[in-house]
Amino acid sequence: MKNIDSLLKKKSTSIICLLFLAFIGFQNQSFANNIIANDTIEYNQYKGVVIDSKNKKPLAFASLLVNNSNISSITNTQGEFLLKIPKEFSHNRVTVSFLGYTSKVIDFNDFKNDDKIVIKLETHIEELSEININIKDAKFLVREMLKRKGDNYFNFPTLMTAFYRETIKKRRNYVSLSEAVVEINKQSYSNSKNDILKLFKARKSTDYNKLDTITLKLKGGPFSTLHIDIIKNTSNFFSEAIFDNYDFTFDTSTKIDNRPIYVVNFKQKSFIKEPLYYGKLYIDANTYALTSTRFELNLDDKQQASRIFIVKKPKKANVIPTEALYQINYREKDGLWYFGYSRIQLGFKIDYDKRLFNSVYYLTMEMAITDWEKNIDGTIFKPRERLKSSVILSDEAQGFSDPEFWGQYNVIEPEKPIENAIKKIQKQLEKNNRN
Repeated sequence: MKNIDSLLKKKSTSIICLLFLAFIGFQNQSFANNIIANDTIEYNQYKGVVIDSKNKKPLAFASLLVNNSNISSITNTQGEFLLKIPKEFSHNRVTVSFLGYTSKVIDFNDFKNDDKIVIKLETHIEELSEININIKDAKFLVREMLKRKGDNYFNFPTLMTAFYRETIKKRRNYVSLSEAVVEINKQSYSNSKNDILKLFKARKSTDYNKLDTITLKLKGGPFSTLHIDIIKNTSNFFSEAIFDNYDFTFDTSTKIDNRPIYVVNFKQKSFIKEPLYYGKLYIDANTYALTSTRFELNLDDKQQASRIFIVKKPKKANVIPTEALYQINYREKDGLWYFGYSRIQLGFKIDYDKRLFNSVYYLTMEMAITDWEKNIDGTIFKPRERLKSSVILSDEAQGFSDPEFWGQYNVIEPEKPIENAIKKIQKQLEKNNRN
């Protein structure tokens, strides 16, 4: 029985991690063609920042939702946002929310398109302990959360539009940047079928001169950020076979969108040696719906963790993972929740046998759902249109010369270093075109 349980634990861990592998190897520098569609929908564009009203610190990953629509965006790590609102929704107000803060409804018509909007959110001072709470056992709460999946999340298929970005940094310098708009055949949460993706628009640039003799490539692309949807892929994280391998404890409760939220810590038991996860679950106190989660992979056993992530590595090199961070946010619509945003952040150190200095790389993948609609007519992407789960996005895209590349599509506002990298790419392309 112990052998079976151990096998299941290993299989589960592999299923989770193999979905977002870091692929290290030599690359031939060939690019695929990308057809760019013309954008015709008119929209108003707004830029701004969401900050804490008291200490003025930026609020990373705050949500912005255009009321009475399914259009949304999210702030970057510097609290900045770029929101494009189609003219048909130009009079709709925007709800801005962040975990632990009181949501604010903004009328963007009060601002000019070229204004930088500063949105200040107030921390929610009401303690959850003042609310009637009956749940005393954290493990029981997590089981209830999973049991009520069918009641709390979309029970119908949707067609979603999402923006995806992946970056690779060598120490502090960006050496690869890929972005894409993807369309998703998102299955209902009661359906065990896999979600299907279609690449609509993409662009990328890689500075091969800064990658030494290797090229680090991300396998899975947008699938990586979609597969960590815990509620859709529950068996990969909290199946009955591995459920008892975790300890669950309560943390200080909070609020989001003025809802009381339980905070549950989870961590693998001390006797479990395989790399599993530890982090926090944010669970709605009234419905027991998971609203967001942040967790990390246990990297105590560096060698075993390395085998989880690496498909291929250079000879005479030791690849050591230094961080593996994950975040998922869900959004609510008419009493039901759906996948809204996810982020994966990985770090690797590469030690060479005969080199004095090692190479340190940081990889980030993030996806934000920017619009969706019910898939009423049962639209399914044709097989030839579907993005493969083994895709390497940097092989599927090219081009950074057009500053208006994304048109009306909402994107995650690039952070300053990424913005500077894009400007450098565009200047280099302009220089090459002149020559």
